[in-house]
Amino acid sequence: QVQLEESGGGLVQAGGSLRLSCAASRLAFRNYGMGWFRQAPGKGREFVAVISWNGGGTDYADSVKGRFAISRDNAKNTVYLQMNNLKPEDTAVYYCAASIGFRRTQAEYAYWGQGTQVTVSS
Repeated sequence: QVQLEESGGGLVQAGGSLRLSCAASRLAFRNYGMGWFRQAPGKGREFVAVISWNGGGTDYADSVKGRFAISRDNAKNTVYLQMNNLKPEDTAVYYCAASIGFRRTQAEYAYWGQGTQVTVSS
């Protein structure tokens, strides 16, 4: 059974940084585009960032562009999300997901992690 396990969440002050990791197991990782999504309290889950199978393509939500960076290490079956200059509105549960392709749409993602909480205090 495919597993995606996020880590690296926590509590940080506004302006601070965090790096999230997502380790994949039992997945042909290098065949999949990997995405990060988030869900804030009382809101729907939204797209954050995506990276293509070889890392050659990336895309970001406008709200995080210039502050967040997605990367991957196919040798380690791991995708990362470096989050800088965090804002209170970035507070959410962050999920990684795997998709055949390079997608922003949640329905295109076949596998999901359980999520990691990021809380940004003002």
